[in-house]
Amino acid sequence: MPGEDARETARTVTGEVGGFPFLPELPARGPGADMVGRSAGMLVDVYAHLQPSGWRVADRPGLDTRRARSWLDEDLDALEEFTQGYTGPLKVQATGPWTLAAALELKGGEAALRDPGACRDLAASLAEGLRAHLAEVRRRVPGAEVVLQLDEPSVTAVLTGRVATASGYRTYRAVDRAVVEGTLRDVIGAAGATGPGGTPVVVHSCAPDVPFALLHRAGAAAVSYDAALLAERRGRAEEEVGEAVEAGLALFAGVVPATADTAAGTPSGAGRMSDPAGSVEGVRTWWRRLGLPPQALAGGVVVTPACGLAGADPEYARRALAHCVRAAGSLARDPE
Repeated sequence: MPGEDARETARTVTGEVGGFPFLPELPARGPGADMVGRSAGMLVDVYAHLQPSGWRVADRPGLDTRRARSWLDEDLDALEEFTQGYTGPLKVQATGPWTLAAALELKGGEAALRDPGACRDLAASLAEGLRAHLAEVRRRVPGAEVVLQLDEPSVTAVLTGRVATASGYRTYRAVDRAVVEGTLRDVIGAAGATGPGGTPVVVHSCAPDVPFALLHRAGAAAVSYDAALLAERRGRAEEEVGEAVEAGLALFAGVVPATADTAAGTPSGAGRMSDPAGSVEGVRTWWRRLGLPPQALAGGVVVTPACGLAGADPEYARRALAHCVRAAGSLARDPE
């Protein structure tokens, strides 16, 4: 979310999407409130500090770790204030193990992705941190049915060997798909996210060629994606998504433009806040083309903004969230 005011943002989130509120991230506040820094602050027995080149693993916690944890505590305080008596789903999010491995540097300056042992240690530390984080959220909002989102924008680059080295002249070797899947499965399972009564996990990626089937096999209950990118896929890639949906995967479709400038450039009703049905027409069309049952559409799709909402102004972000609720309602009223 845009802005720096945790209380005002929590008020907006709980007011506009009251049926599915979430714990906001406010990266405009600076280091430690960003996606990677925030999750680095959750790690157990692994610490990170900020260098000019990015976040780097450290031997002990320092100012940057304390700042990240302080921002998170402030956000939790605000969310707790505005969810008194709330019961229902509540989403929290953290950076996934492969995006962390691609973003966090080891002491020599290269990404943890270069070292398989470091990747394993990082994933184990993240799993421990997520367990503690989820327990804290449940303590503060006792009626919450917590949904965990793992942000993995780099997972496609990890799988295809497109993560650049520190020099920028080479890329790291692609990680085997079985290793990527197994690590995600371990993190999802260790965080208590599998089995009856567990925490459903949504894996988010705004990259092209999201590996839907792999993420589902790893234990993701849903995949969050930018719908415009999926609309560009055809043939076998599109069928793979349909097969995963038929097997029980839910979709978080990023169909509402993230900023006012993007909305102004979208065709037909997709970017107009006055046309909720137009925003989800592409999802309906794609669903029909794959032959998926129309009656399953409303229950299988969550409507979200596309990536980049933190770059919007706060008023547009508020309207975008409210528009998501209306667009989702149009799916429920007219699944065909």
